[in-house]
Amino acid sequence: MSSIPKILVVDDQPVNVKLLQRKLEQNGLLVWPAFSGRQCLDQVKKELPDLILLDIMMPGMDGFEVCNILKKDESTKTIPIIFITAKTTKEGKLKGLEAGAVDYITKPIDLDETFARVQTQVRFQQINRENIELQKRLADSRQTAAIGAITQGISHNLNNLLGVVVGYLDLLTTTQDNSAMVERCCKLMDQAIQRMVNIVRQLGTIANKESFTLQAVPLQRLLDNSIRRFQTENNISNSVVVINPLENIPVPANVEVFESILGKLLINALESYPEGEENRQITVKTELVESESNQRIRIKVLDEGAGISPEVKDHIFEPFISGKTSVGRGMGLTIARHGIRNLGGELILKPRTRGGISAELTHPL
Repeated sequence: MSSIPKILVVDDQPVNVKLLQRKLEQNGLLVWPAFSGRQCLDQVKKELPDLILLDIMMPGMDGFEVCNILKKDESTKTIPIIFITAKTTKEGKLKGLEAGAVDYITKPIDLDETFARVQTQVRFQQINRENIELQKRLADSRQTAAIGAITQGISHNLNNLLGVVVGYLDLLTTTQDNSAMVERCCKLMDQAIQRMVNIVRQLGTIANKESFTLQAVPLQRLLDNSIRRFQTENNISNSVVVINPLENIPVPANVEVFESILGKLLINALESYPEGEENRQITVKTELVESESNQRIRIKVLDEGAGISPEVKDHIFEPFISGKTSVGRGMGLTIARHGIRNLGGELILKPRTRGGISAELTHPL
């Protein structure tokens, strides 16, 4: 394809088209002529120009109508249009700009001024295309880096866990007569295998964009059940303080997904405290967030733990990123944010002034 900018000149007066065509082609541009609104639309269907010089006053279909048709079509709405008209009133110019034109040229046409305006718009288009191409390259680079990080994380975690299993298998061959040691080795191997299974299951979770069945559930019930599940599944008795002024406001939620997401934030808050810390305070606060377009609830999970280390703060939502050194960690926040985004919400983490983290979950109503 030619990289020469393509300009579509539309005017019912052939002499005007010829003058513009000669001027623009002398300056290295490729010009397509059209002598009516219908010819303009037919030409655009064949191939998209970089810019359209469009006369307003034409018989049959005027420039405003042509512009409106082009701006309503997804494939043509970004083509810049410069109106050409004999009208010099402020109202006429405003009408053209409101229709979607990027500039205005009045008759009689000054060819040098017209070329300067065309050149400016062509440069804008080139810059825009370069920006889009750069964004695509950056997106490809980020995707490649993300795939590499995930692959490395999977390899590292599974290799370590497999090493644990192999190590205990070797130990079993030398301790066959010690029933207590055999039982302990089998238990630890089972834990390692379960972690490998969980890694594979969690990776499958974030790879899919599922649609969930929602039902209206009172917010207090959602919070109570989520906390109870968190305590049961992790075999802990740590209490959670709930401050819920919204009481029983109905939330259109998927109960399983909601409990899983909030549970991961709670365990993340719990593990932010040092090992052996007795007073591991976790607080859940709710508030209503209103805007012109919708209402949302914000659920804050607050802790007073160690916070996020500088080494991982910029990558905290990426798979296998964790401040913990144990194997198989680092998927909770990834899955939590993926799950709430599937429901139209968001998850962010903010440092607290007193220390610790505020994990803020926004859920649509």
